[in-house]
Amino acid sequence: MFNIKKTLTIAAGVAGAFAFGGAHASADTTTAPSDYVVQSGDTLNKLSAKYGVSVDTIATNNNISNVNLIVVGQHLSFATATKAAATTAQSTTTAAATTSTTTTTTTTTSSSATTSTSSASSNSAALNALIARESGGNVNATNGQYYGIGQLSAQARAIYGGNTADYNDQLNAMKAYIAARYGTAENAWAHSQATGWY
Repeated sequence: MFNIKKTLTIAAGVAGAFAFGGAHASADTTTAPSDYVVQSGDTLNKLSAKYGVSVDTIATNNNISNVNLIVVGQHLSFATATKAAATTAQSTTTAAATTSTTTTTTTTTSSSATTSTSSASSNSAALNALIARESGGNVNATNGQYYGIGQLSAQARAIYGGNTADYNDQLNAMKAYIAARYGTAENAWAHSQATGWY
C-alpha cells in the first residue's frame, strides 16, 4: 500500500540529486569497487560522492536512463569510460602481441558479454522479486481477477497470453506486459516498491 516514509525518502533523494547536481563529487572519496550491489537507501548522488565518480558516468556505464531510479540488489560498475577504454585497448594490444587476431576478438567479446550478463542479472533479480511478491512462483495463484505468477488481469492475459498453467507461458506473458508498460523489470519493480502493485 502507500508508504509515506518511503515516499518522503524517495522525494528527499530526488531533491538531493537536483540540489547537488550530476557532477558533485566530494574530496573525501573511497576507491570504487568493480561491482557494487545497491543497498537500501542508496542513491546515485550518494554513491557518486562516496566513490568520486560522477552521477552521469555511473548512469552511462550502467545503462541507467533515469538517474533518480536504482533498485536494491542492482549491480553497478563505477569504472569510468576512459578506464574501460584503456583497459580494453591494453587487453587488445597485449593479446595481439602474444597471440593471433582470434584471441583479440574473443577478449573484446568477453568484455561485452560481462556487461550484458550484469544487466541481465539485475533484470532477472527484479523479475524474480516481482514473481515472489505477486505469487510466490505459483502458476495457479489467484487474487480476484488476477491470475498466475505475474498476477495478470484477464484483459492483460488476452493481450499478452499466459492463460495456461505453464510457467514459461506465464513468464513470457509477464515479460511482455512489463516491456509494454514499464520498459524493464527494474522499472516495474521500482513501481511495485513504491505503490504495492505493478
